This record gives sequence, C-alpha cells and structure tokens, in this order.
Amino acid sequence: MATDTAARARARDRHTVLFVGTSLTAGLGLEPDSAYPELIQRKIDSAGLPFRAINAGVSGETSAGALRRMDWLLRQPFDVMVLETGANDGLRGTPVSETRANIQAIIDTVRRVRPQARIVLVQMEALPNLGQRYTRAFHETYPLLAQRNGLVLLPFLLDSVAGHPALVQGDGLHPNDAGEQIVARNVWRGLEPVLREMAAR
Repeated sequence: MATDTAARARARDRHTVLFVGTSLTAGLGLEPDSAYPELIQRKIDSAGLPFRAINAGVSGETSAGALRRMDWLLRQPFDVMVLETGANDGLRGTPVSETRANIQAIIDTVRRVRPQARIVLVQMEALPNLGQRYTRAFHETYPLLAQRNGLVLLPFLLDSVAGHPALVQGDGLHPNDAGEQIVARNVWRGLEPVLREMAAR
C-alpha cells in the first residue's frame, strides 16, 4: 500500500512533455512503444527525471493542421512542447512563407495560453527535388523561428537516418526500429538539458 501511494505521489509530481508532430512522431509503421517519444520516456526514466512523455503525433499532418489542432491540444496541461512539423509541407511544396507563418502562429498560441511552457522546435528539411532555393529557405525557417522566439532548436530529426536504406522502412522515408533509436538520440541530445534545467528549479 505504501509503495502504491508513493508511486501515485511521484506520478502527480511529474511534469509533462507533449510531442506534437507528424507520422515521424506518431511512429508510422512501428510498434506503439517503439516511436521516439516512447524511447525518450525510457531515457527520462533512466536519468531519473520527473517527466512523462505524451505522443501527440498525427500521420499526414501539415503545419496548418497542427495549428488547427492547438485549441484541442492546449486543453491538457504540459510543461514542455516538442514541436515537429513541416515535413508534410515540404513534401507538398507548400510555400515556405506559409509554413513559417503557421509555426509562428503555433508558438504565439502556446505562449498566450500557456506562457510558462517551454517550446522546443525540431529542425526539419525539405527533399532536394524541390530545388535549391526552396530547400535552403525551408532549412533556414527553423533557426530563424528559434532565434526570433528564443526557442531551443533540436537537430534535424532524421540526421544520420535519412538516405540510409538500412535505417528506414520500405517507403524510404520513415525510420525503422534501428533508425528510430538514432532519432531518439537526436532529440535527446537537445531535450535533456532543457529537462534537467526545469527539474532543478
């Protein structure tokens, strides 16, 4: 009984990390416990940090879709939002200005409703078939938004995974189990300091 009570108390004391993203966050093609937010939870637990990860990834979602979903997402409390969006914009050739405006609107909405929450932005990239001008502008959007809004910018989600057939599924885009381990390391590299800082407060 005492152990159960202590476990419930620890659960109440935990902060929440909300992962908002596309199929890359949802873990398309993987077992539910193999998506990178779940792998991050294991890293959190191993580090003894008081956070729980919630996976709010939706396959096929664009930045406009993520913006439309904000009202619903903001109904639940969270302390950190990890924002992975734009991949499907790039696949569709959405004008970079639209993607940038949508992400900025998401940031503004979160800041207005949950001003104490930390927002961590994930760098995304566009495929080269859209041309150098587009891919450069797409790439530059993320550091620009991070700098403008004082956000932590995580590395490209698929760094060291994209373009490696042994690390992706048959569609050539989504990580397989081995690739997802690398994705989790990419995210953890930038997220861990944020969580440690918050835990120390």
